[in-house]
Amino acid sequence: MERTSQEQLAAIKMYIKQTGSFENKSVMQIREEMRQAASKMPAPADTVIREATIGQGQLCGEWVIPNRLEQGNENRAIVYFHGGGFVAGTCAFYRDLCARIARASGIRVLIIDYRLAPEYPFPAANDDCLQAYRSLLADGFSAQHLVVGGDSVGGSLALMTLLSLRDNGESLPAGAFLISPHTDLVHLDGESYTSRAALDPTGSREGNRQILRAYLGGRPETPLLSPLRMNLEKLPDLLIQAGDHEVLLSDAVRLADRARAAGVQVELEIWDQMWCAFHLMAFMLPEARQAIANIGRFVQARLR
Repeated sequence: MERTSQEQLAAIKMYIKQTGSFENKSVMQIREEMRQAASKMPAPADTVIREATIGQGQLCGEWVIPNRLEQGNENRAIVYFHGGGFVAGTCAFYRDLCARIARASGIRVLIIDYRLAPEYPFPAANDDCLQAYRSLLADGFSAQHLVVGGDSVGGSLALMTLLSLRDNGESLPAGAFLISPHTDLVHLDGESYTSRAALDPTGSREGNRQILRAYLGGRPETPLLSPLRMNLEKLPDLLIQAGDHEVLLSDAVRLADRARAAGVQVELEIWDQMWCAFHLMAFMLPEARQAIANIGRFVQARLR
């Protein structure tokens, strides 16, 4: 597999550390920086972009549809929950990544534009993600023809959606892929918060404390924000991807271990020298392109 040179990696990490961290930034600053970055992204190749109205119109999103949508895949979909620390993130910012996932899998992707904190604290984002999944079922999609996924807190929302569906006795999707998921936003006690602190250009324990405070909005902590500590039985197949240099590494490894112990089929990929949601830099990182190709294969295997 092609790899990014050490010199390139060092330069990229330095740039991300200077510009990409949420710590010590206001919500408006984070959102504006994401808006500016999205405005500079070229239109995704070989895909069709369509606005989506979900349910009764209370929730919006965006369909990202590969031009080469194979016959039989019209009724299959990926539901994608974006990252952004619960306070930021847009369909436009995640359009390139989701287009790459759509092309790799041959399956259309629905990006959910869930409500953001602090204007809409917990459980707004969780409720919106559940609504989006349920709306697809109401529109005629079969649960066995759906996969959910997400990055960072979007990976958390995907995992929490699975747990909520299971506990409510509802149909679960065929699988889920989790990119650098926060699996315990309550305790923040993974050893990688210490061992990877100097290596991670994007995340930190304090930054994740800020995420938790913003989303809770003064409300008491809830067990759902710590899915790592919950019963993980009867979840669908999981693909978990994380970078070896991110503070969330322990969240990914411990989730994989606990899910396997609960009888869940888990694929865990740890990417050498990578950081949280490195997939967003697929335009320049061959490792990111390979990770996305692996997501595509995982999705295809579950939606046969």
